[in-house]
Amino acid sequence: MTSDEALSLEIRDHVLEMTFTRPELHNRVDLPLHEAMIEVFGGLRYKPEIRAVVLASTGKTFSAGGDLNEVFNIQKDPALRAHWREQGIQLLQTLLDVPVPIVVALHGDAYGMGANIVLSCDAVVAARTARLADTHVPAGMVAGDGGCVVWPQSMGMMWAKRFLLTGDRMGAEQAYARGLVTDLVDTPAECLPAARALADRIASLPPLSVQGTKRALNRVLQQRSGEVFEYSMALEQMTLLSDDIREAVNAFLEKRKPVYQGR
Repeated sequence: MTSDEALSLEIRDHVLEMTFTRPELHNRVDLPLHEAMIEVFGGLRYKPEIRAVVLASTGKTFSAGGDLNEVFNIQKDPALRAHWREQGIQLLQTLLDVPVPIVVALHGDAYGMGANIVLSCDAVVAARTARLADTHVPAGMVAGDGGCVVWPQSMGMMWAKRFLLTGDRMGAEQAYARGLVTDLVDTPAECLPAARALADRIASLPPLSVQGTKRALNRVLQQRSGEVFEYSMALEQMTLLSDDIREAVNAFLEKRKPVYQGR
């Protein structure tokens, strides 16, 4: 397996530990991270010795999501915009096709695509102080890169609408109560050991039965993805060209309240 500056990889027995390693960038989900995750996860089907994955991160933030600074480049460059769309589609499809269970060690906040990566996995061990949010709508974008798939599947349509339409942050305890988090620990320091213990337990079980069960369960997500994902991504692409997204980014950078015009 290869690694990238955005990731570090370590194999312990039958468990692959994948760690986001750019805390200075809040572990943003940019093209280098997209490409690294697609390469590593896509290669797992050829690694029968790997029976579970722990997905962890470094720094205070698990992942702040996409890079808002790239918005202006994406607006100006149709080829880059198309590449972003293709990479987004491929990343979610790859995540849903990983043959072994993925356990997330959510020690800190995950926003935007960072949150959607978390919810595309199979178990989430979260510190009580961690928060989840899909922040696409407040940033001027349709929640296109998986949010309309994984949030309703995890917590039901009505609650998903409540949080996707506002971009509000959800604390780990509420996320646990709503079905987005499977295991709670008290502190960030307890998160990774607990995730490792769960992954080790899964890896100790018969791999064919574990992987077959995951494959059957993920068929539901894959079917839902086929229904709405490319449509939501197309809508997101439209908002990437809007005046409102430029206003959202400028207001964020200038630390002021945005004024939207609906165009």
